Amino acid sequence: MPGDGKRVGWRRRTFEILEVPRIGDTVAIFVERAIVILIVVNVLAVILETVPEYKKAHHRLFLSIELGTVICFAIEYLLRLWVSVEHVPLKRYGRVGARIHYFFSPSAIIDLLSVAPTLVGFAFGVYDVNVLVVFRLLRFLKLARYSAGMSSLFNAVASERRALFASAVIMFGLVVTAASLMHWLEGHVQPDKFGSIPTAMYWAITTLTTVGYGDFVPITPAGRALAGIVMVFGFCMFALPVGIIATAFAREIHSRDFVVTWGMVARVPLFAELSATEIADVMRLLRAQTVEAGTVITAAGEPAHSMYFISSGTVEIDLPREKLRLSDGAFFGEMAVLRRARRSADVVALTHCRLLLLDSEDLHYLMQKKSDIAAHIRAVAHERIAHEEVTPRGDIALEEIEESRNSPDDWL
Repeated sequence: MPGDGKRVGWRRRTFEILEVPRIGDTVAIFVERAIVILIVVNVLAVILETVPEYKKAHHRLFLSIELGTVICFAIEYLLRLWVSVEHVPLKRYGRVGARIHYFFSPSAIIDLLSVAPTLVGFAFGVYDVNVLVVFRLLRFLKLARYSAGMSSLFNAVASERRALFASAVIMFGLVVTAASLMHWLEGHVQPDKFGSIPTAMYWAITTLTTVGYGDFVPITPAGRALAGIVMVFGFCMFALPVGIIATAFAREIHSRDFVVTWGMVARVPLFAELSATEIADVMRLLRAQTVEAGTVITAAGEPAHSMYFISSGTVEIDLPREKLRLSDGAFFGEMAVLRRARRSADVVALTHCRLLLLDSEDLHYLMQKKSDIAAHIRAVAHERIAHEEVTPRGDIALEEIEESRNSPDDWL
């Protein structure tokens, strides 16, 4: 039926805006930024509302912010639940099954817990939402959906959950052991502080974490000797989970950047037919560069000796007859690494940009070492120049220009 097709189209479009925003989609960018602003405003309001004088003076304002943002979050949650059938891994469960699976996903549970208690409270006339402050602060976790760094951190923790669990077991065992020994050594001397193992566990935790409040202090020589040993173990053992998470987080960031960079290099026609090993060799030659908005990256007429990959940001190419914009994942100046050419146009950074550079000298050095790579690149370059796929005596391939004219959705 025509109505069903229209509904599916709206659902698909909503899914693209909320779940898989395409690069350059202005609606998705606006929605994402609006949700982030709402989260920040709501969390700040929750924090400030706990100050008695602020709550008394601005109670209506806090209540309006809470009601308005919660309604927006509830609509967002219902829309995400509605479009969950568009997730490729969930499609095999059908419309109902997909939504049930999404309902129990971690992100959906966070979304639900961040709005449901407040809405239930309002429904029953409970307007003192401070009693729900813990659930309200869960909204801060919603930012993880819009932060690659936070997502990477959560993925790192999830990937190392077994090692972290093992660390927790070891630390719990250490706490119990230290508390038992201190109970044996000091229990008869300080029964109010070390008279039982559960009581002594408080001392063990504060000592192992090197906090040491000083309210529970051993007074016998044997107890003090044990305390010193426990402190040394605390330095070692409580640093273990920190090291595990830090290593996993660094690995997660490196893996993500590696995949993104691989995709950008493999898209360049000069390198498209190279093997995985050969593309990895090219990737090792890349250098990072960061430029601010308004920076002239290349100027027309200057010698061209490198090509650029746009890791993030937007640049503008000022050609004689038109101005073109390139964004995340794009590249320009590929022929500069092979030809003694001059820049065909000015390229200016419109936003803060992270670039990757491939210098011609580095590539030629690699080609001297790897004859297979040299033969392939020269063959492709010769064919492209012969078919006039490059601006005359320039460094920008016509393919780059044509792709930049397309929708930003093409830059994946």
